[in-house]
Order: sequence, then structure tokens, then C-alpha cells
Amino acid sequence: MDIKIKHEKRFRRHKCVRAKISGTSARPRLCVFRSAKHIYAQLIVDNEKGKTLSMVSSQELKKEKKQGKITIAKEVGKLIAEKALEKKIKKVVFDRGWYKYHGRVKAVAEGAREGGLKF
Repeated sequence: MDIKIKHEKRFRRHKCVRAKISGTSARPRLCVFRSAKHIYAQLIVDNEKGKTLSMVSSQELKKEKKQGKITIAKEVGKLIAEKALEKKIKKVVFDRGWYKYHGRVKAVAEGAREGGLKF
């Protein structure tokens, strides 16, 4: 697949997702960023200002023997849910960005649901 077409599809997907999603103080946006090695999740309250309440990354976790990226992503989801519940936030809007909802992004969402967040 041509790299230009791949980036166009990614940009189009990101535009469609962000058109439907916005974070408020009542329901902040749970934004996920995925790199090759790590995964990051953050709670963003205000879309215009981009104010972040809390952030969790896979770098904060203690790595045990032979943990896969998906299990680490699930732990990141549980940690962000824990931090959100400390700030008395129970409902969030899930923002997957330009990523497809599968693999590590899906694992973060499942971990956050297991942690007590509602989407």
C-alpha cells in the first residue's frame, strides 16, 4: 500500500472520530496514543484549551517477565480508570484517535471499563 494513501486514510479516520467526540467537564475525553513500544492514555477536560486532568503511560508500569503489549495496555486502562475515580469521574468519552478499535487500543478501553469507567 502506498504510504501517501495510508496517511490519507488515517487522517480521514481521525477527522471523522474527532467530529463526533468532544470532552466536557462532566464527561472528559479519554484519549489514547500508541507508539511502537509504549501506549499512553490521558483525560482531557476542555477541547479548546486541551487541559489534561491526568495521564498514564506504559512506562510507569513495572514490567514483569514476558508481558505482552496487550496485557500492558489493559493495565494502562485500569490505571487511568483508577485515577479518574479518584477525581470522582465515572463517565468518559473514548477517543481512539486515528487508530482502529482493535489490539492495544481495544485493550485500553476494556481495562478502563474493568476499572469502573463508563463510556
